[in-house]
Amino acid sequence: MTLVVAQVIVDVAAYPVDRPFDYLVPEEWHALIEVGSRVKVPFGPRNVLGFVVALQHDTEVPMNKIKPVTQVLDIEPVLTEEMLEMAKWLKQQTICYEIDALQAMLPSALRAKYEKIVHLCGEIEDVPKPLQPFFNRNGKADFKNFEKAGLLHELKAAVKDGFVTIENSVKQQGAVKEIRKVQINQDRKKLEKIESEISKRAQKQKQLVQWMAERPGQVFLPDEVCSETGVTMAVLQVVIEKGAAAFIKEEVYRDPFTKDIVKTDFLKLTDEQETALSAITGAMDAQVAETFLLQGITGSGKTEVYLQAIQHTLQEGKESIVLVPEISLTPQMTERFRSRFGELVAVMHSGLSVGEKYDEWRKVQQGKVKVVVGARSAIFAPFGNLGLIILDEEHESTYKQEDSPRYHARDVAIWRSEYHKCPVILGSATPSLESFARAKKGVYTLLTLKKRAMNQNLPTVHIVDMREELKLGNRSMFSIQLADAIRERLAKKEQTVLFLNRRGYSSFVLCRDCGTVVECPNCDISLTYHRFSEKLKCHYCGHEEYVPEVCPECASDHIRFFGTGTQKVEEELHKLFPEARVLRMDVDTTNKKGAHETILDAFGRGEADILLGTQMIAKGLDFPNITLVGVLSADTSLHLPDYRSAERTFQLLTQVSGRAGRHEKAGEVFVQTYTPEHYAIELSKEQLYEPFYEREMYVRRQANYPPYYYLALIQVSHEDVMMAAEYAARASEYLRANLSFNVSIIGPTTASISRLQNRYRYQCLIKYKVEPKLIPVLLQLIKLYRSEWIKKGIQLTIDLDPSMI
Repeated sequence: MTLVVAQVIVDVAAYPVDRPFDYLVPEEWHALIEVGSRVKVPFGPRNVLGFVVALQHDTEVPMNKIKPVTQVLDIEPVLTEEMLEMAKWLKQQTICYEIDALQAMLPSALRAKYEKIVHLCGEIEDVPKPLQPFFNRNGKADFKNFEKAGLLHELKAAVKDGFVTIENSVKQQGAVKEIRKVQINQDRKKLEKIESEISKRAQKQKQLVQWMAERPGQVFLPDEVCSETGVTMAVLQVVIEKGAAAFIKEEVYRDPFTKDIVKTDFLKLTDEQETALSAITGAMDAQVAETFLLQGITGSGKTEVYLQAIQHTLQEGKESIVLVPEISLTPQMTERFRSRFGELVAVMHSGLSVGEKYDEWRKVQQGKVKVVVGARSAIFAPFGNLGLIILDEEHESTYKQEDSPRYHARDVAIWRSEYHKCPVILGSATPSLESFARAKKGVYTLLTLKKRAMNQNLPTVHIVDMREELKLGNRSMFSIQLADAIRERLAKKEQTVLFLNRRGYSSFVLCRDCGTVVECPNCDISLTYHRFSEKLKCHYCGHEEYVPEVCPECASDHIRFFGTGTQKVEEELHKLFPEARVLRMDVDTTNKKGAHETILDAFGRGEADILLGTQMIAKGLDFPNITLVGVLSADTSLHLPDYRSAERTFQLLTQVSGRAGRHEKAGEVFVQTYTPEHYAIELSKEQLYEPFYEREMYVRRQANYPPYYYLALIQVSHEDVMMAAEYAARASEYLRANLSFNVSIIGPTTASISRLQNRYRYQCLIKYKVEPKLIPVLLQLIKLYRSEWIKKGIQLTIDLDPSMI
């Protein structure tokens, strides 16, 4: 007997078990279990899920101690060799558990409760005889029945031969989407008997039953039956009551695409676009893992370069992944790609239901699609022959995962490009300083698009000093210039986009007598007032409470709302421009499925004059009738306690300005600010990226921040403030004692939000250029934390590339 041992990573996120364990594969499963399959294995007192990461013929575990695999969950592996390698790399790169990395690559449906259904692909006669009795009239069978009958080998062969497919049907919360159908009785003789008993005067009934007798057992939609036979629904109902057919419910797949698309042709490229495209296709043809930074001003036609580069990969028989930073961008982006490549496009983002995500993932896994468009997690799409990876708006912070594994989609994209020997395109009008610095050094290849694709001029940008407005006695949130420009657009029937980097009605509620700000009881953060529900909400832990009528501290009734939120702006718009039709787009109006698309479609059809929104409207929108953009508060992101605040402000203002005048009509932008002299605001006016880059790099060099230095953030939290402070100090001391003198350790200090969900947070920051000992020392610190500190209720997290500090 040949010994087969499976090395299994078990689904238990704990330090002592973060390694493969050996399990014996029973002889009858030798040909069944493959690397990348999920299995159930005994672990302690229970059976747990595990991933087979290797198969071998020997083990160091004594034969009397080694336990056998108890259940095979997949006869087709769900993880590829590439994914298993990527998980090992992610474990090192982000200091996470290997099981976390593996789980990140799979749709949540494979972690939810589901049942496996086997579907016939052709005729029942094609399937091996032992399998045939298990299928019902609809060509479906329960996987468990084959398992019980010991027929998994035969089933696996049938899957390989393409006679059957296996599908995981997710047991979702909420109603399963079903439609009503008519199933004709299978017994032709019974149908003939029913027909003979119908009165000669009921000709329509007779005619319908005769039609059914020619189609025994078949299933139709009720409308199909009525239109085919020319009978009414009432006649069909009577015939069904006589037993000729029955109504059945059938589950249907949810389609993530809510509307039909019109096929579009490839556009003629400008000389700049042509140069960029030939560099990218050259790398594809040479099978070189090259990273291109495609820097193009807003409206320069970066998307057209992406589309034609993908067309090249399709001609080569390869696949492409396109990442976009926001769910709100996905509908518009997906539409553009579907209009070129039709059914070859799948979409993956968090706005889909569990079942939709799984269906899209299966399409990719089975090779039914060649292009995936999606948010951050789509980087793990299980393609086996990648030809191109694109990150649109590569500077966006949403590409960084904030929970374990704390990966950056850009790093994963570059790793996959090296694995598949294919290029990566990082596209942006305002690249991150790190990416542009790498392009300047020659690590990335820089491609630039300096002109708009249709040769339109950039919009005219006006910087409005709100301090002057106050001197003139204007206390409105709209400057006189912006209000006049909105009136002008309303008269011309042109559209306006108003951008505010906030949500809710007012930022906070404050007592004018004692100065108390109403704060969240669980977090050190002020509560935000939401007019729609008349509630105060915490945007970190979800706490909600009604607005107090008197101050909770001094009982004064002089309690007022301060700051400006989107709801308050909307109210002001209705007062100033009662004739204007306003659409609001923020987290509150887009929390329902498909809401992003509904709002943008309505705006695209001209059903509103003004689109008011938060960050989600700053990027990617492309509507011909937008001629005015107003930025209501440019300073919001400028004065955050974050070394990237100037960079983020410049990027945001450049992006939002780029929404205006993208087609024939000229565009105009008004940026309202209290600090008009700041270089981030001044340079965004003309989209002057390189001067901003030089200025910001000087500031970063002075302060020893990236891209001159790398950062790592260590955060310690506990419900007791003294415990949190003590263990943060211990972590800092440990790092100072074990890392070299070239490393700068700042802290411990309180985190920018010092208490979150009732836990006090302290952190220390490591700045380094080259530190070979960093990962080994951090691993030792984690070992110390997991073996001792965790018992005291301490939580420790390490982020090797923090997006916020």
